[in-house]
Amino acid sequence: MTITITAFERSPDGGQGMARDMRVRWAVEEVGQPYGVRLLSFKAMKEPAHLALHPFGQIPTYQEGDLALFESGAIVFHIAERHAGLLPDDANARARAITWMFAALNTVEPPIVDREVAEYLEDETWYEQRLPFIDERIRKRLGELSGRLGNADWLDGAFSAGDLLMVTVLRRLEGSGILEEYPNLSAYVARGKARPAYKRAFVAQLAVFTAAPTA
Repeated sequence: MTITITAFERSPDGGQGMARDMRVRWAVEEVGQPYGVRLLSFKAMKEPAHLALHPFGQIPTYQEGDLALFESGAIVFHIAERHAGLLPDDANARARAITWMFAALNTVEPPIVDREVAEYLEDETWYEQRLPFIDERIRKRLGELSGRLGNADWLDGAFSAGDLLMVTVLRRLEGSGILEEYPNLSAYVARGKARPAYKRAFVAQLAVFTAAPTA
């Protein structure tokens, strides 16, 4: 059964791989599985057909036969459990990799998303007042993560789904100048982006944007 995921018809990021379908694309590429993509407009995302798959009207979703999933982290976890390559065989190492998946999404990502929301949606004066506090929270998390990573290539031995999610989360800081304050984290993200599976996923999602007609 072919995997089908949903993605933006016109990604707000201009095809730079920040949308969360990129996480799923990368995971599927890492485990060597074919997949199809169904592109959705913002209007279609709020219609009953899509809401039946994703009750919050977002992307991505994942369908394979009778199985339908939403939430990028849950989808990546499912892919990692079903196919070899993203979770270690050793039970303890596997548990640690899963812990890093949760850490990426629950501990590191929230203040980064807060920054994005403040930048794009809040009143300019309020944004300027809040930004130092948001950035302080981000730097606290990055400092802790940087200390834990140290000089290692990956978070816990070999590359895992934990690294996949963490790299995509940290990428959301590109252009802010904050990530560059932590050279080992910048190098960590660069290693993730250098993986062949990442490159294939990036090219595929960028092609959707560049091939789409201009509105």
